[in-house]
Amino acid sequence: MISSFCNDIFDKCIQDYHVADEVDAAIHNPYPADSIEHLLYAKNWVDTVQWHLEDIVRNPGIDPVEGLALKRRIDASNQARTDMVEFIDSYFLKQYAGVQPKATASINTESPAWAIDRLSILALKIYHMNVEVNRDDAGAEHIIACIDKLAVLIEQRNDLSKAIDELLEDIANGDKYMRVYRQMKMYNDPGLNPVLYQQQIK
Repeated sequence: MISSFCNDIFDKCIQDYHVADEVDAAIHNPYPADSIEHLLYAKNWVDTVQWHLEDIVRNPGIDPVEGLALKRRIDASNQARTDMVEFIDSYFLKQYAGVQPKATASINTESPAWAIDRLSILALKIYHMNVEVNRDDAGAEHIIACIDKLAVLIEQRNDLSKAIDELLEDIANGDKYMRVYRQMKMYNDPGLNPVLYQQQIK
């Protein structure tokens, strides 16, 4: 099942990141460069680094200049994340290119890769909630609350994993069809962000 395959890669990537636990640590992707495994690992690495950047930028004592630099780095990370999701969807589109959708086929509310993106984020939430559950410096009330939250996250991952597998099975059977929609993020584009293009006009 593709979801189990993805979850294993995401869990491995998160564990690998936390060996150094440093946002500037080099990625050592263990999978062949032309494989879907490589892309999934790289995608989760981007998500994992961004998770920690989001923590850092919320430090109330952060230097404003450093904070702005981090915000721009997060924007670039979001763009990289979006690009990778589109690459993953392109992989599935190619994989199922020979399938003729049935006359009754319908499109899903989200593409396979965007659902897998949510799976990647859930892997991070589960990892970090596990950290909270096992904190030695936290009180019993905090631990109990985090145990409850962890159970919900695991249930979410199980449900989402099942839904992804069923979606891909439906696409393979012609019961669903998919398209790759470009996200067309406007804030990073100097031709579409009015704050940026109005400066160029001046």
